[in-house]
Amino acid sequence: MTEQTYCDRLVQDTPFLLGRGRLSEQQVDRIILQLNRYYPQILSNKDAQKFRNPKASVRVRLCDLLGHLQRSSERDCQEFYRALYIHAQPLHGLLPSRLAPQHSDCTDLDSGAMGHELSDRGPVAFLACLGLAAGLALLVYCCPADPKVLPGARRVLGFSPVIVDRHVSRFLLAFLTDTPGAL
Repeated sequence: MTEQTYCDRLVQDTPFLLGRGRLSEQQVDRIILQLNRYYPQILSNKDAQKFRNPKASVRVRLCDLLGHLQRSSERDCQEFYRALYIHAQPLHGLLPSRLAPQHSDCTDLDSGAMGHELSDRGPVAFLACLGLAAGLALLVYCCPADPKVLPGARRVLGFSPVIVDRHVSRFLLAFLTDTPGAL
């Protein structure tokens, strides 16, 4: 099996790159300008003007550029990926050709690709977790003060005022005392 070429990767990544909202107009223009200025043999001035035509939509311009590059040499496709990395690094890391293991003999997980992203569950999940935590706190607070039932809960709540603000700690400390209103 041979290694995947940059042109093959570009064919594989083209539908992903043409997706709605993937690349902004500024990013596409910067990529075209880089390929034209640094590598005029890849994109001539005439080609660059055609791909930067403001009358055409970004998707059409990008589709024409990718088609032009797919018909070009391997080096041209490699320079496109370099320009994409420079001007759209987060998108470059999400390309299907980078995420799909092509020739992997090991079964290790890729821990660096998507390791530090925020949860996409949204505000409803946050409110559900907050409600659950508040419900459990009320349950512990309203339970009868039987030392046989919840001996560990008082210890945990006793250390929490160290972390919690001064105003909340008064209520937690009041829970620890046997007589209400002692504070």
